[in-house]
Amino acid sequence: MSLDFGILLPSLMENQENSASPCVRSFHPLSQSGDYPLVAQANSSPVPSPEEVAGSGDGRHVVGGLSSGIGPVKPERETWTRQMDFIMSCVGFAVGLGNVWRFPYLCYKNGGGVFLIPYLLTIFAGGIPIFFLEIALGQFMKAGSITAWNIAPLFKGLGFSSMVIVFFCNTYYIVVLAWGVYYLCMSFSSPLPWSTCKNKWNTPSCIQSFPHEVCHNSSFANVTVTRNMTCAQLKNMRSPIIEYWENKVLDISSGLDQPGHLKWELVLCLIFVWLIVYFCVWKGVKTTGKIVYITAIFPYLVLIILLIRGVTLPGAYDGIMYYISPDWSKLAHAQVWIDAGTQIFFSYAIGLGALTALGSYNRFDNDCHRDAFIIAVINSGTSFFAGFVVFSILGFMAAEQGVDISLVAESGPGLAFIAYPKAVTLLPLSPLWAVLFFFMLLLLGLDSQFVGVEGFVSGILDLCPNKYLHPYQREIAVGICCSLCFVIALPMVTQGGMYVFQLFDYYSASGITLLWQAFRECVVVAWVYGADRFMDDIARMIGYRPFFWIKWCWLFVTPCVCMGIFLFHLINYKPLTYNNEYVYPWWGEVIGWCLALSSMLCIPVSFLYRLCRAKGTFKERWAHLTTPVWGIHHLEYMATPPVSTQSQPQQESANYMSQSVNSPPSNTGPSHLEPDPRLDLQSSESSTDHQQLTDEVDGKLVKEDDVIILSDQFLIHRQSSIITH
Repeated sequence: MSLDFGILLPSLMENQENSASPCVRSFHPLSQSGDYPLVAQANSSPVPSPEEVAGSGDGRHVVGGLSSGIGPVKPERETWTRQMDFIMSCVGFAVGLGNVWRFPYLCYKNGGGVFLIPYLLTIFAGGIPIFFLEIALGQFMKAGSITAWNIAPLFKGLGFSSMVIVFFCNTYYIVVLAWGVYYLCMSFSSPLPWSTCKNKWNTPSCIQSFPHEVCHNSSFANVTVTRNMTCAQLKNMRSPIIEYWENKVLDISSGLDQPGHLKWELVLCLIFVWLIVYFCVWKGVKTTGKIVYITAIFPYLVLIILLIRGVTLPGAYDGIMYYISPDWSKLAHAQVWIDAGTQIFFSYAIGLGALTALGSYNRFDNDCHRDAFIIAVINSGTSFFAGFVVFSILGFMAAEQGVDISLVAESGPGLAFIAYPKAVTLLPLSPLWAVLFFFMLLLLGLDSQFVGVEGFVSGILDLCPNKYLHPYQREIAVGICCSLCFVIALPMVTQGGMYVFQLFDYYSASGITLLWQAFRECVVVAWVYGADRFMDDIARMIGYRPFFWIKWCWLFVTPCVCMGIFLFHLINYKPLTYNNEYVYPWWGEVIGWCLALSSMLCIPVSFLYRLCRAKGTFKERWAHLTTPVWGIHHLEYMATPPVSTQSQPQQESANYMSQSVNSPPSNTGPSHLEPDPRLDLQSSESSTDHQQLTDEVDGKLVKEDDVIILSDQFLIHRQSSIITH
């Protein structure tokens, strides 16, 4: 007899009543092929014996009512107060620092406007399909990044992998915010501390004004221009902005093997930012959904203000033309396409599990398909818009210094903490523009940070057994997460902290790890669970089938894109350096690869562990471990077939069953169930002759031939060779 399992999370739905008889809800076949494993009814009648199971007449069966001895019940998952809260949270998470400091530089570097061609193609071939997949998966399974992969339990390692990646991101990403807070505080000084060479951290090599217009003409290389020095000698001089960054803020040491002492100013900034994150996350999405209206919207106001100021500056037009002028020859370079794909995966926050967590707080019937496209347009539109802001300022810098824009164009922290601080020193009211810019950076990073923490904490709480439920479990979990990340980040605010920071940034959440994660997600959903099956599930949620090309992307296009870029990164791997000068020691490279492999190996290790623990032939193990684990919320929404609409292909013929079994009336809902941590099945007379516990599903012991099996966390229904729905 082939065995199949289905599991119900124990948040029993309330029975509805009417004057005639109680409304009894039941599971039904969910796909066109009728291969879904569960049907049960949520009412208060006793657990039936196998002989009491009623036949439906078409080969399927309906199980009688559930007993009250189910044990502690997890509280119902909270939902967003408004659907706009979800959209704003996703926008806040996906639209981050990379949209401002990475995309504009990549666009300029890779052919200007031409870069939009591979960028847009990659969005539709990889970005939107996976972005939509992660949100829809969370909404369908009503679970965080780990438990959501109960859709194919054998591949639950995907959830653990995403948890490791987002934990690393939470640890090092916030250090950038600590730097931003430090600069923000210093921006209230006048003059700005990085505008002169008259500070104690400056060296004799500091020079405040550089005669670019003379020295960048090679014929004047030996001309004496200042301090009795020639242009050739001035090449070794340093600007006050760079000295402020390296000597004051970082106080950087000579290498990874010289950690030095803690920078107490940065430690205080780090504590301050973590306190903000904690109080934004500790009460859940009801609070987070309100805060994102500030943290997600205000940066757009600042960007608009900066753009208005930027386009009025001399040289702004030249800078913008550098940004968008097409260089068609770049399309023939593989690096351009790789940069486009990598930027999409970074910008859309794919593979971190946080999108799945955010989607899990949606209403089950929310139109996540529409939301995914709205968020994608906002995300990519923000990146493109930010480019005009950045390059209008860089064009002004180039004009003021008399150099080509290529000499001032920066990306990453170099843009945020060197190029832009230099630009504001050339503007009237410099402190005002510095405060606006760094406050915008802080808000851009904050919402990304606390959504990342939310994704990690929700995944942990979903794993907690009922017996460990605590009234303040969320506050405690968030506190532990923030404290642990803070402690791990302390080496990044030492004198050698920049070297540690780069290790985390280059390896732990690199393109390699995210692409590997995205590739596996597509394969599991499209090929293991089934692309058509998942499209049916989405149709039941939103009322229509998504665009057909999304299914083909899940099946073929997106996995090929992910694997192609993944292999390109491996083949063209270059050892990590700092500032193109310092080369990391071999043991630093080992640490970096350990960070990368710690997430990548979660998938095969979990796969092999579960496969080895299962019993039977390989085919039986595979069938057992790829059977979805359903939540109780599927009761209400899965009873009807997908809705046929104009955007949905014609359904194949399929028989859908909808049958209820009469049961004694009950005016009590979940509150009537008595807690029983060990779930004594003997309380039901019909279960006294069942066999001893022999099987194990996800660590929960179940009975071999029970029609309804109860554990301390799950309500389980076993399916025999005849599908018992």
